[in-house]
Amino acid sequence: MKRLHFFASLVLTAVLLCLPSVDSIASEKVFFRIRLDADIDRAAERLVTKGLERAREAGADYIILDLDTYGGAVDAADSIRSAILQCPIPVVAFINLQAASAGALISIACDSIYMKPGSSIGAATVVDQTGKVMPDKYQSFMRGMMRSTAEVTGRNPELAEAMVDTADVLSMTPEEAVKAGFCEGICSSPDEVAAMVLQAGSSAAGGGTGTGEGSEYGMHYPGYRIENLQLTWIEKLVQILLNPILQSIFLMMIIGGIYVEIRTPGIGLPLVTAVVGALLYFSPLYAENLAQNWEILLFVIGLILIGLEIFVIPGFGVTGITGIIAVVVALAFAMVDNELLFKGDGTIDLAPVLMPVGIVIISAFVGLTGGVLLVRRLYSTRPFDYIALRKSLDEKDGYVGVTQVNGGMKGREAKVFADMMPSGKVICDGRIYEATMTYGFAVRGETVRVVRTEQGRLYCEKIV
Repeated sequence: MKRLHFFASLVLTAVLLCLPSVDSIASEKVFFRIRLDADIDRAAERLVTKGLERAREAGADYIILDLDTYGGAVDAADSIRSAILQCPIPVVAFINLQAASAGALISIACDSIYMKPGSSIGAATVVDQTGKVMPDKYQSFMRGMMRSTAEVTGRNPELAEAMVDTADVLSMTPEEAVKAGFCEGICSSPDEVAAMVLQAGSSAAGGGTGTGEGSEYGMHYPGYRIENLQLTWIEKLVQILLNPILQSIFLMMIIGGIYVEIRTPGIGLPLVTAVVGALLYFSPLYAENLAQNWEILLFVIGLILIGLEIFVIPGFGVTGITGIIAVVVALAFAMVDNELLFKGDGTIDLAPVLMPVGIVIISAFVGLTGGVLLVRRLYSTRPFDYIALRKSLDEKDGYVGVTQVNGGMKGREAKVFADMMPSGKVICDGRIYEATMTYGFAVRGETVRVVRTEQGRLYCEKIV
């Protein structure tokens, strides 16, 4: 028994020696990694913003922004830049291949920059979607942002401004960036970045730092550990639906579907297309707290006003114009974070909403044009019957209007075409008329006699 106790004591001691001490666990630094490897747009902005929030919630000591992007929208990049500058946790940029254009601006906003061998930073000249250089007004705005950001983060503002030069634009390799003081080091992986950050800050008390050689992200190493931003499948779906191209398509579905539905009788696929487009457009924006309740309500009110103008109120006036304005405002404002619109002093900054308004107007124009072409090409074809309900009461099929019913019908016999309970239809000389029994009922196939005509309707009695 004594030997058994002695053996158990040895095993317990060995286990306790292998376990990390409380002080070691407490001194372990947490790096929160955000991977940004797409164009800089609204979806990227929400991704980085969400990552910064998750890092604060996780109590991270550092944030690694793993960058590989050729740039994108300037307004989205400016929002990311502002979020990084205001973040209380040190943000480390790891340029994992490219940080061009808007990516360079985001990198400069970080507290430190580390670059992968073979990567580059710079080329921040403002261009349009075709690659054409924009006028100097846009370049001046970008130069100002690059210069002021570099001043805040302690980097050379002249080099930052040179990245926007339209004549001789500046791009730097890792070696050039380190020599110019723009980059703190050259690393091959986020693990090496974490190790170099701890070494540079002399913050790895209570243990050494990991080298990161042959490592995988998310694993533990002496002195630090890396946590990755994990998105749920719903969040990933929302990120996809926030793509500007998809948002434009949803807008065209809404506008084009409504137009085609108005131009064709019945309820069919065009209305379903418009409803699906509205759901796909507003759902991700609402999930990301961009679209507010009042914006969705304003959109519905605008549709109601347009419907009243078309179906109830004659002509086209204040109601229709108000409805169109309400729809455009709702669709545009839903794309913008309200915090960017309403300032703390109570004023409204309309600058962030200018681009969404342009997107809405262009998408509406394309949707209407597509709707017109679709109606013209498909309305006379048989496949259109599967898209929208189409039914007309033509004279050649036996239907007549009220102006063609005259007093000469009195005393004539007719057969019941649709059950008269008491109103229905009768057929006489191959023509179908609206009819009503003066008393009683008549079923299809019975013979009745017309006793009088009033306002285009035949009044009948059974033949006794």
